[in-house]
Amino acid sequence: MQTGKSNRDVGANPPVLNVKNLWVRYDTHTVLENVSLQIDGPGEILGIIGPNGGGKTTFLKAILGLIPVSKGDVFVFGLPPEKARQYIGYVPQYSKYDYDFPISVMEVVLTGRLKRAGLLRRYSKEDKAAAAHALETVGMSDYKDKQIGEISGGQRQRVFIARALSNDPKFLLMDEPNTGLDTFMQDELYRILAELKKKMAIIVISHDVGAVSAHMDKIACMNRHLYSHDSKEMSREDFIAAYGCSIDLVAHGVPHRVFGPHAYAHGAAGSACGCGSTPLIISDLKSAPETAPPADADGKKEEAA
Repeated sequence: MQTGKSNRDVGANPPVLNVKNLWVRYDTHTVLENVSLQIDGPGEILGIIGPNGGGKTTFLKAILGLIPVSKGDVFVFGLPPEKARQYIGYVPQYSKYDYDFPISVMEVVLTGRLKRAGLLRRYSKEDKAAAAHALETVGMSDYKDKQIGEISGGQRQRVFIARALSNDPKFLLMDEPNTGLDTFMQDELYRILAELKKKMAIIVISHDVGAVSAHMDKIACMNRHLYSHDSKEMSREDFIAAYGCSIDLVAHGVPHRVFGPHAYAHGAAGSACGCGSTPLIISDLKSAPETAPPADADGKKEEAA
């Protein structure tokens, strides 16, 4: 890790992220294959969707330098990942905490400053001010003295986001950040991200395709390969390539492409898809496709969820 430089010293010329022909293998299993992606600067949120096991979390770990890469290059602000971690905030999918351990919300957020403070140093006034500001950003200031196990799962998730923000990152990686958040808290999360993107680049991994289409500026699909068109429009072909089947999508009343209905029911007898999922997602019935859902194996029509 480089020393003597603050996050504000990051040069403006190198792209935030430059991934070229990245391959990651675990033994003989290929998880990522020939992945390339460039993010030039702040101002946009990239949402990455894809099936379970498609390599999304592995991709974030490669950006952080937490796993070895088999082939290709990853640069963050022109630096190898292990030398750029001080510029990155990371919200993992699962935060491993003993919620019975007597640690306060503020103390959890302060752990995000360990890169600066070091394990054997006391937290400075600057550290405490940064942690307090991060809690204020996510609306958790009133809970700073609460024991971490005394607050709800959604509130804990906001605390972990504050921990990632406490180090004043210039690049934010979030793996399923809306886990445990109710609808109101999810709206608050995306409101926060809309403000944060003004000063940092953000990648969000999510299984909520509707939320991604509504709140992200760009969308990519990942299933070993990365399918991206540098916009919010994803072609039917790319969804089929990533998920193994087409997707019918209507989400939150937000106008976007709706793919045609399947000729079969997912999981029904005779289904050729084999994806084992139900990709018809309708959260605003007024925007639902006019074509009725296909019949299931018993001759009944699928109900729109």
